[in-house]
Amino acid sequence: MQPGREVIEVNLEELEAVRERARQGPLGEEDCQRLEAAIHALSYLIEKIGEKNTTISQLRALLAKPSTEKTSKVLEQAGIKAPFKNSLPPNPNEKPRPGHGRNGAQAYGGAERIKIAHGSLKSGDHCPGCLKGKVYMQEEPGLRIRVVGHAPLEATVYELERLRCNLCGDVFEAEAPEGVGEKKYDESAAAMIALLKYGSGVPFYRLEGLEASLGIPLPASTQWEIVEEIAAVIRPAFDELIRQAA
Repeated sequence: MQPGREVIEVNLEELEAVRERARQGPLGEEDCQRLEAAIHALSYLIEKIGEKNTTISQLRALLAKPSTEKTSKVLEQAGIKAPFKNSLPPNPNEKPRPGHGRNGAQAYGGAERIKIAHGSLKSGDHCPGCLKGKVYMQEEPGLRIRVVGHAPLEATVYELERLRCNLCGDVFEAEAPEGVGEKKYDESAAAMIALLKYGSGVPFYRLEGLEASLGIPLPASTQWEIVEEIAAVIRPAFDELIRQAA
């Protein structure tokens, strides 16, 4: 959904008065705000004119102040609840229009966000299209959502390089990356197993089969041991919640 269009108001008489005051001395804060609004309006119009899909009617809508307000807005300001359109309530059996109900990018709160810089342009460069104007960074980036599948629990095998002295026989092993540690199962793996089992109702044996088909052995008995160990860690917090609830 496109954001609502903003009506740009530029009072030429006020700007001419500001120009005359600027010739006489420093401008006040109010005059500076008028100039700032005029510069913003001009910049925005140049930007919209440079877009291929911009039409004359859209530019006219930006510059023309609407003569009337919507009835619903007027009633809302008066403290009166606006009725349904055409005085008819919405039909619960009516099917939504095609395309409605899709999740926008803002709905993906848990998604990783990666910023991609333009390969050949930066803010302030000359426009490669018209060769006259300059391009500037837009507030809203272009969005591409990519959803991929992976195993609920993933495994990483770190192959640490080992070197052995041919004289004394000492072996020197590379250091593991920071944060890897010696534990085979991370706390996040224990939390995921517990959530799948007790939050989503996925039995241990089903998770075992799924992980096995993806090349990650995870026996049901091992899953129980992992969950049992992590449950002992969070038991004090669980007991405290019961005490406070009581």
